[in-house]
Amino acid sequence: MSLEAKDILQTSKGQSKTSTYRSIFKATSLFGGVQVYQILIGVIKSKFIAVLLGPMGMGIQGLYQSTLDLVKSITALGLGSSSVRDISEANGSGDQLRIGKIVATVRKLVWITGLLGLVITLCLSPLLSRLTFGNDDYTWGFIILSSTLLINQLCAGQKVLLQGMRRLKDLAKASAIGSTVGLLVSIPLYYWIGVKGIVPTMVLISLTAMFLSWFYSRRIPIQKVPLTNKQAIENGRSMMKMGIAMSISSILVTLFAYVLRWFIRSLGGVDEVGLFTAGFVIVNTYVGMVFTAMSTDYYPRLAAVNNDNSKCKEIINQQGEIAVLILAPIIISCIILMPFLIRLIYTEKFLPANDFITYAVTGTMFKAASWVISFCFLAKAESKLFIINETIANIYILLLNLMGYYVGGLTGLGISFAVGNFVYLIQVYLLSWKKYNFHFSSSFQKVYGVQILFVAISLILALLMQDTLWFYLPAAGVFCVCMIYSLKELNARMNLLQIVQNINKKRII
Repeated sequence: MSLEAKDILQTSKGQSKTSTYRSIFKATSLFGGVQVYQILIGVIKSKFIAVLLGPMGMGIQGLYQSTLDLVKSITALGLGSSSVRDISEANGSGDQLRIGKIVATVRKLVWITGLLGLVITLCLSPLLSRLTFGNDDYTWGFIILSSTLLINQLCAGQKVLLQGMRRLKDLAKASAIGSTVGLLVSIPLYYWIGVKGIVPTMVLISLTAMFLSWFYSRRIPIQKVPLTNKQAIENGRSMMKMGIAMSISSILVTLFAYVLRWFIRSLGGVDEVGLFTAGFVIVNTYVGMVFTAMSTDYYPRLAAVNNDNSKCKEIINQQGEIAVLILAPIIISCIILMPFLIRLIYTEKFLPANDFITYAVTGTMFKAASWVISFCFLAKAESKLFIINETIANIYILLLNLMGYYVGGLTGLGISFAVGNFVYLIQVYLLSWKKYNFHFSSSFQKVYGVQILFVAISLILALLMQDTLWFYLPAAGVFCVCMIYSLKELNARMNLLQIVQNINKKRII
């Protein structure tokens, strides 16, 4: 090969990598923007809930939600995730008939599984009230909320179509509008009827999400393929097989979350559940927005090349680099500002959750690395491997959390969250290395090592000096250095400055 040809090949590879990084960043920016908007809406909503309902009201809402999530994880068969893979592959093939069959199959199955969830919740409402709250006072609440099992499953069926067909802007619009309507619905109800407004609010939010997902998904031209329920079940066997594997994992996660909340309620009371729920919302929703934003585009892209281990490895490492570069400054800002954020989002009554959130947020750095790897098992439809991996992880994570709370209360629980994420990272890395010869690239290792060092320094400063005035100057310095490093590395991968200049030119024009 001539030198000129080699230069052309290297240039094309470099452009291809830049294009891939830009694609990742573009999708992350789109859904990251939606996530930021949802966070702002959530901050306002959480503030009203904290003021109007207090920790007890938030605890009741958290117990309702965790119970419904448990039933859903059993009855939904994981269709909300497994069907994305099938729709993505069909969309990539361009075969309209194949797409039509899969979409028709999904739509039939979500009706069947949604009705199953509704009936089970309806029949078990008295039992669910006793197990969750220790009395029969919440039976009617569960009876009314049983409808959300069907509504949310129908909504999931529309959202997987938007995600699988890569209609990401429509999916983002549906999410943003849904958050706004949820805020406008919840505040008046909580103001007028207090804790009694929790159930009707949850129903109205579910109805809004279903309507919006239907509104946007109906715009997609899909070839109509008539199917009976029997045909839908036959066509969806492979989908349900992976879905059941994911469902088993989801059941374990939800069951163990339910057990943990029950354990906290037994030892610390409903108010303590409210503090845990408030902290969990910050960790999973506000900090976890990076994972939510990225997964919408990441999973379909990885599924499209699931048969090529080399391409999978490349995509995983690229996604991991972007995730860590975006996530680290967010984590550090949370560590520094957590007491202020708690007061802003909730009230001073929720300050006892500060240490729990600080440790748990730090642990998301380990989650960032394990998260990008774990999608590989889903993309390759390795159902048995996925079940074994998630079952083992969920068992030791639950045991760590129970022990952490028993020994150290909410602070101990935060530490156990971080430890659980670290152990899970080791587990999935060794498993993927043995199964697919996966390893982190030198580029990812460099970025990850530097960013986790910044996070560790911030945590140490917070533990030693957070209650003093001397804390903020060095902590702000660490944040600034981390942010500069992230921007420098992002610019090196996708020419971030050029993207900003192009946006400014469009605005001027």
